[in-house]
Amino acid sequence: MELPHAATQFDEKFDSFLEPVRRQPALQAFFSLLSRIGEFSIIWHAIVWARAIGSGHRAGQALAMSLLLGAESLIVNQGVKRLFKRSRPTTGGDERFNVRTPLTSSFPSGHASSAFFAATILCAWSPASWAILWFGIGICVALSRVMVRLHHLSDILGGAIVGTALGIFAIAVVV
Repeated sequence: MELPHAATQFDEKFDSFLEPVRRQPALQAFFSLLSRIGEFSIIWHAIVWARAIGSGHRAGQALAMSLLLGAESLIVNQGVKRLFKRSRPTTGGDERFNVRTPLTSSFPSGHASSAFFAATILCAWSPASWAILWFGIGICVALSRVMVRLHHLSDILGGAIVGTALGIFAIAVVV
């Protein structure tokens, strides 16, 4: 399956807009870090296990989240991505950024999907006021993938939609 030509044009315009920002050394380091902590959902595992300190109930939530993140990753990386097989903006990554180049296709972004999946579930387990934090972290991790040139903007938008939908499903069925 291919994405519409309009999505490609949209991605190219946004990529051109970001290029001057990518040249800033401090932002290169910041977005490289965000991208790296999004790898294998490290940030989300760290958050749920830190929340679990001293609470048996939250330890159960942390275990559930870790297992659910594994299932979400399988669904997205071995399922949805195989339907699209979209090329990444760069084939070997951008040398300005210290990040691992993934082996899977570009659409949808697995970082964005897992970020929005975890944020959605964390919102179900937290007071409503925490939603800004959870989704704020998710947006930053997702945008880092466009900044480091491993995803197109439409990849992270697709990932956000997939992750949120899977999160809502997980809440309804499992959590």
